[in-house]
Amino acid sequence: MTKEFLRRLDLFSGLSEADLDSLAAQTEPLAVGAGENLIEEGAPGDAAYVVVDGEFQVIKKSDAQDIVIAVREAGEVFGEMALLDRAPRTATVRAVRAGHVLRIGGDAFQHMLGHSPSAALDILRTVSQRLRQNEGLLRQSEKMAALGTLAAGLAHELNNPAAAVRRSARQLRSTLSEWAKWTTELAHSSLTDPEMQMLERLKGRIEADHSAPTGLDPMAQSDRESETQTWLEGNGITDAWELAPALVSTGWDAESLGKVKATFQPGTLGAVLRWLASGSAAYALLDEVGVGTERLSEIVQSVKAYSYLDQGPVQEVDVHQGLDNTLVILRHKMKDGIAVKREYAPDLPHIEAHGSELNQVWTNILDNAVDAMHGQGDLILRTRHEGEKVYVEIQDSGPGIPAEIQKRIFEPFFTTKPPGLGTGLGLHIAYTIVNNHGGQIGLTSRPTGTCFQVTLPIQLPR
Repeated sequence: MTKEFLRRLDLFSGLSEADLDSLAAQTEPLAVGAGENLIEEGAPGDAAYVVVDGEFQVIKKSDAQDIVIAVREAGEVFGEMALLDRAPRTATVRAVRAGHVLRIGGDAFQHMLGHSPSAALDILRTVSQRLRQNEGLLRQSEKMAALGTLAAGLAHELNNPAAAVRRSARQLRSTLSEWAKWTTELAHSSLTDPEMQMLERLKGRIEADHSAPTGLDPMAQSDRESETQTWLEGNGITDAWELAPALVSTGWDAESLGKVKATFQPGTLGAVLRWLASGSAAYALLDEVGVGTERLSEIVQSVKAYSYLDQGPVQEVDVHQGLDNTLVILRHKMKDGIAVKREYAPDLPHIEAHGSELNQVWTNILDNAVDAMHGQGDLILRTRHEGEKVYVEIQDSGPGIPAEIQKRIFEPFFTTKPPGLGTGLGLHIAYTIVNNHGGQIGLTSRPTGTCFQVTLPIQLPR
């Protein structure tokens, strides 16, 4: 019965009677329940399967998502790719409903291919078609995953300055009210001409840029606040504990406040100091709002440049800008444990390229480098040019890539990450993009780190 079933399939039609008898004798009928996994992604590839009846999904896990890349039905073969390249399974096969399969062991499958040119040709054609189909589906998934990475990075990068702007704006309202209150009180005071002139000078200082830090370390800052508070208390200021930090943060200390005191009458000094503290704080908050909104603008510009919005398919590309914009996108993954060092050639020329595609190359390489270092290490970016080519090196201080798998690193679906943590297409896509630009990509790796080298022509091949 098994022999007659195999004879009806195109894959086995070229086998001799003896070979077909041998194959049928070595097949193992299996019943598979609905929802049962027949093949697990990452498991050793030790057999191929022929579907007798039922329906089986071929599933690739990408991050937390299961992607159905194919469905196999009666008469179809699956599991052959892992046998051909003697590699772990690249996908999971799950029964949609109960069915039956024939299991063909690795030795029997290899024997069949060696004795039937038509079977070998048919398998080659099947594998080629499936690779194209799977790669197309997973490329789309990889793009969506990259979009998710971009969105996560943007959300993190935009959240910090946006939160700072909200916080400063909230504080600014009450600070301005306080400043207006003391401004009104001083306006109704009987100030002498020297006092009015001093107020004008103080107003000029208040309006000066307060965005620059005081340059004090936390301990020195605390000591100065304590000294200033003591001075304020000695001059009858009851809320000295509140005024001292605001004054010190904008550059005031006991000595400079002493010069202010020398100009004003004792009854006016308290109002002047409170006016000075609230005014200085208001302008400092305005500076913080300005810094935050400028940071937001820089991020938006980086994303726009990263994606090459509003530009043609081929642009004159600044490689350094592309690398820096990619670092902005991935900054949320690097945090404080990864030190980035740029060794950029000052005279690197712009190149002709598909800018958004080239940034995908940098994203895939840098993302892998960051993952390899597990949040701690050094990331070095180097550039140079010779003749009509530019050279980019991206070096990490991770554990390196074992020598036996380095030659496979650019193969589609090949990944060193555990199942579900990568499609194995990131570096393959980078390889394809660089190749399409007329360039080359390679790597050197040791136990102390990995360095990817990308060579690109200054002008695209005509």
